[in-house]
Amino acid sequence: MGLRLDDKWVWDFWFAQEGSDYHIFYLQADRSLGEEKLRHWHVSIGHAVSQDLRDWTILPDALFPSSQTGIAEPFDSYTTWTGSIIRHESLWYMFYTGSRLSEKGLVQRIGVATSQDLIRWEKHPANPLIPLDPQWYETLDLSAWHDNAWRDPYVVKESVTGEFHAFITARVKDESPDARGVIAHARSRDLLNWTVLPPVTQAGEFGHMEVPQVVHIGEKYYLLFCVGAGQYSNARKQRIGDSLVTGTHYLASESLAGPYRYLTDQFLLGDKIGSHYAGKLIQQPDQQWVLMAWRAFTPEGHFLGEIGDPIPITVSTDGILIVQSG
Repeated sequence: MGLRLDDKWVWDFWFAQEGSDYHIFYLQADRSLGEEKLRHWHVSIGHAVSQDLRDWTILPDALFPSSQTGIAEPFDSYTTWTGSIIRHESLWYMFYTGSRLSEKGLVQRIGVATSQDLIRWEKHPANPLIPLDPQWYETLDLSAWHDNAWRDPYVVKESVTGEFHAFITARVKDESPDARGVIAHARSRDLLNWTVLPPVTQAGEFGHMEVPQVVHIGEKYYLLFCVGAGQYSNARKQRIGDSLVTGTHYLASESLAGPYRYLTDQFLLGDKIGSHYAGKLIQQPDQQWVLMAWRAFTPEGHFLGEIGDPIPITVSTDGILIVQSG
């Protein structure tokens, strides 16, 4: 059945689980815009709930871009983009990406909003958090890339140390411009004060690696990310030939903090037309791992903007993730 809104496109999403309820938060924009590329600049964060990941009840919208009420322009005066949610003590923390109208959305920053009930959200007064460290990562350079990539924070807690780790879409400085995409890493003990660290992936494959997610399955940590066929580096094209695919890929590690390595060049879920994007792994009520992704383009090039139903996955003996067809 999936999640489709009659009046809005829906795309990148993330989850929060409370008891038997699966809460999904997603980017949305009015279908009345007509041109799907405009959705990125007319965006808010929607919210729905389900008990089976298939039938969804729409709840009040979660976040909107901030209005400027003082001298300083809010970090999210233009957009509220992809993030993640984690619970700590009595609060839910939603980390998300913001950009400023005065900067034409070219510089991405990370902030947080908190909630006691997943319905009413309050943006933190210290926003933005997790500032980009130019020691490791590329700042805005329009001669090299179309924006300053510092977005899509995915935050998880390490069970032994109690520390929090953030995985972030970013680019390094010292690589060919078409091959600088990495997943950045930051660490915190309280979710508000962060130390930015070197990337957990190596550059060289893609211009960017979007919408990361880290999950622990069996003995491995899996780092999912998505990429379009237009963001392949020349080095990757030469290595794999013309099999350019849009979709969700993954890497693996024995440690939450990485480093993460490719187990295969095969995408987890992808194709040439970009039918699915930004896949996320989650366990159903029966504990079966499933992959969910939002549906983008039809074979005819029509944009859908909706979230598909769960697709079961299995894990091979050598750790390869396998999407179950049919």
